Amino acid sequence: MEKIISDLFEMQDIKYRDFHSRLIPNIDKERIIGVRMPDLRRYAKKIAKEPYVRGFLDELPHYYYEENNLHAALIAGMKGSFEELMTEIERFLPYIDNWATCDMFSPKLFKKYPNEVYEKCMEWIKSDKTYTIRFGIDILMSFYLDESFRAEIIDTIAGIRSEEYYVNMAAAWFYSYALIKQYESTIGLFREKRLDKWVHNKSIQKAVESRRIDEETKAYLKTLKIK
Repeated sequence: MEKIISDLFEMQDIKYRDFHSRLIPNIDKERIIGVRMPDLRRYAKKIAKEPYVRGFLDELPHYYYEENNLHAALIAGMKGSFEELMTEIERFLPYIDNWATCDMFSPKLFKKYPNEVYEKCMEWIKSDKTYTIRFGIDILMSFYLDESFRAEIIDTIAGIRSEEYYVNMAAAWFYSYALIKQYESTIGLFREKRLDKWVHNKSIQKAVESRRIDEETKAYLKTLKIK
């Protein structure tokens, strides 16, 4: 959509593009415009009800990184039915090609449908696509480690075996938060060393870096690292 691309370029920050491009090395720099996320989110809210947005959402794949981020922001802000939301998500997920777009994508409507979303997460983490798996892990981390916690997800994520860095990193972040929020349900996994070595050690590293874990617990977690 020419208007949307033109608007995105009007928000371009070259210095930010140069900095941000180093954080997503798998995306060619020429595909990155350089739009800061707060600006992009404001723009998504501004155009959400415009009739041309439908055409933009139907136009996949996108070329620019920011087009994908805008697409994610528009879906995340949807207020229609759960079925409509899931249709849009399932269409878009195969086109996510980087961790940043994946991690910013957290639909508000998910809070109203904990059971249905949980079942979809179980499907997503079985995908053969890196960022679909990561998205499923992200959503489980965001919505199911607090009041909607289900102890079974601790073992479920442990069952994921992947050679993909961005899948393993998502799993490590998940377990670092699980150690913070659901320690008693999670610590056994580390005592028994049931995770991949890299995920095991990275999870502990991230948990120990948190200010939400006391020093005594941090010291204990360090003793559980696999050498």
